[in-house]
Amino acid sequence: MNDIIAYFSTIPSSHRSLILMGGITFFWLIENTFPLFHLQYRKWQHARINFFLTFTTIVVNFVLAFILIKTANWTTENDFGLLQWLPALPLWLYTIIGLLLLDLIGAYLAHYVQHRFKILWRFHLVHHTDTWIDTTSANRHHPGESIIRFVFTTLGVLIVGSPMWMVFLYQTLSVISTQFTHANIALPQKLDVFLSYFIVSPNMHKVHHHYVLPYTDSNYGNIFSVWDRLFGTFTSLPKDKIIYGVDTHMAVEENNNLKNLLKIPFQKARSIKNS
Repeated sequence: MNDIIAYFSTIPSSHRSLILMGGITFFWLIENTFPLFHLQYRKWQHARINFFLTFTTIVVNFVLAFILIKTANWTTENDFGLLQWLPALPLWLYTIIGLLLLDLIGAYLAHYVQHRFKILWRFHLVHHTDTWIDTTSANRHHPGESIIRFVFTTLGVLIVGSPMWMVFLYQTLSVISTQFTHANIALPQKLDVFLSYFIVSPNMHKVHHHYVLPYTDSNYGNIFSVWDRLFGTFTSLPKDKIIYGVDTHMAVEENNNLKNLLKIPFQKARSIKNS
């Protein structure tokens, strides 16, 4: 455990980039071999759009990283935050609690709020317009959403009082998790269901990408599935019933055009329908 802390305390940016690209490559190869759905699309053209939006996410996080670092350092130096107020715990338990809380505030809450407030949904909508979900869809975020998510991440670090090594560990696990849950891979059904009791599984998250309500407004989890089950936002749907996208933007010229995707938050709002 101490070795893990030491590594993530000083993890180089090059290593974080390798994890991001290595994960995409790994799941890309698997989904080509064991696909959940045989998607009829131009994979590289689709990937270019998602890679561009992934790049903007990286830029936003890089530019604002000093805020996150200062926040994490301030909490530990001033004994502020939930973790700082806990009694002495075994390091492994301290880490698990910290990761769970970061996931709750920085990911689950951020995701839930973006679905509940129309002005935030306008930006998150870009992620949901993807009608061909694969591992490149993981970071298909409008730059505006990347800023929104960064704000919640920073809020999570402040409330939780997590040290920077834990933040880097969480972000690494988050990258791998989102690539895994978006990957177009076919896991045995029983294995997927079993995993969904502990972590967000691929089929569990695919339900969130079903094109109509109430499924779109469910399964908000990022790494851990406990929050959806605890707060009653967990939903299941047979995989053969899932249709990707969002019903307001099913036209290819809207959901597979980078210029239009960047404009979506500033276009006239459309109402999502119930199933």
